Amino acid sequence: MNQNQRFLSLDVFRGLTVACMILVNTPGSWQYVYAPLGHAKWDGCTPTDLVFPFFLFAVGNAMSFAMKKFNTLSNAQVLGKIFKRTLLIFFIGLFLNMYPFGRYDAEGHFNFIDLSNLRILGVLQRIALCYCIAALLIHYLKPRGTAIVTCLLLLGYWAVMYFFGAPGDPYSMTGHAGQAIDLAILGESHMYHGEGVAFEPEGLLSTLPAVGNVVFGYLVGAYVQKNRHARGMLLKLVIAGSFAIAVALLWSSVFPINKKIWTSSYVLYTVGLATLLLSVMIYLIEMKGWQGKGTYFFEVFGKNPLFIYVLSGMLVDTYSYFRLGPNHEGLYSWMYNHIFQPVFGDYPGSLAFALFHVLLLWLVGWWMDRKKIYVRV
Repeated sequence: MNQNQRFLSLDVFRGLTVACMILVNTPGSWQYVYAPLGHAKWDGCTPTDLVFPFFLFAVGNAMSFAMKKFNTLSNAQVLGKIFKRTLLIFFIGLFLNMYPFGRYDAEGHFNFIDLSNLRILGVLQRIALCYCIAALLIHYLKPRGTAIVTCLLLLGYWAVMYFFGAPGDPYSMTGHAGQAIDLAILGESHMYHGEGVAFEPEGLLSTLPAVGNVVFGYLVGAYVQKNRHARGMLLKLVIAGSFAIAVALLWSSVFPINKKIWTSSYVLYTVGLATLLLSVMIYLIEMKGWQGKGTYFFEVFGKNPLFIYVLSGMLVDTYSYFRLGPNHEGLYSWMYNHIFQPVFGDYPGSLAFALFHVLLLWLVGWWMDRKKIYVRV
C-alpha cells in the first residue's frame, strides 16, 4: 500500500453502513420486514442492530485521519472546529426531526408541527455528541489516556445502570437509570414515543457508552495507519476483534447485549465485529487489490455519507406532502400498495421498495462523485 494513499477500505466500510441505514429505514411496510432487517425487540442483536454502531466506528476511523491536522492548530482553533462540527451535525438532526414541518390528518388537513412535542435527540444528534466527547478526549488525553477513560466509561455505565435502575429490573425500558435522566432533562413530550411510551433510544446517559464505538474506531484507524506495513498487523486486529466479542459475550450474562439502552456489552460486541469486518476489507481491498465495480458501489455512499443519509430522511418525509386517491393516502404507502406490493408481494415488495431507494440515492451520490461534489461537515 502506498503510504500516501487513502484507505479505500474505509470509504467502502462507511458506504456499506450508509447503504444499510437506508435499506433498514425505508421498508415499503413496517408490517412486512424480514427478521434480519428489523431491530431486536429488546435484548439481543440482529444484523440491523449493527448498522448504527458500525457507522460510529467509521466516524472514529475517519477521525484518525482528520485529527492529524489538529497538531498544527492552536488549542482555541481545535476547540472551535470540534464544537462547530458538533453543533452543525446536531442541528441538522434537529432539523430532520422537524421536517416536513407538519403532517396531514385523516381528513386530509395539513397541521403544522407543534414544537412543544418536538423530539430533541436522534441518530445525528448522537453522532454529534459522541464525536464531540471522543474528539475532546483524544485531543487532551491522547490515545492511551482516551482508551483508559473509555473503558472506565463502559464500567461506570454498567455500575450506574445496576445501582440506580429500578430494583430487580434495572435494564428494562422504563426501569433503566437513563430513563429518569431523560424524563427530567428532556421532558416526556420531547422524547421518542415509537415504543408506545416515552423512551429515548438515543438518550443522554446511553450516549456515554456509545462514545466507545467512536473511540475504538479511532484507535483501530490509528493503529492501521501506524502499522500498515508491519507483519502481523491484520492478525493482531483479528485477535483484538475476537477478544472484544468474547468479553462482550461473557459480560452479556450479567449486562445483556442491548441496542436500545446501548449496553457496554453491546459496545464491545459491535466494536469487535466492526474490527473483524474492516480487517477483511483491508486485506481484500488494500492488500489484494480487489477494487473496481464491486467496491465502487459502496464508495459512492462513503464519499458523501452524511449528505446522502440526510437526503434519504428528507426524501421519505417529503412524500408526506403528496396525498393520492379519495382516502388521501400518502405517496410513501401509495407507492408500496400500488406498485411494489402488487408486483412482488408483501415481504419481497417491502424489501424491493427499500432497495429502490438505496439505488435512487446511489444515483444521486454517483452524480455527485462524477461532478467531484463532496459535502464535508
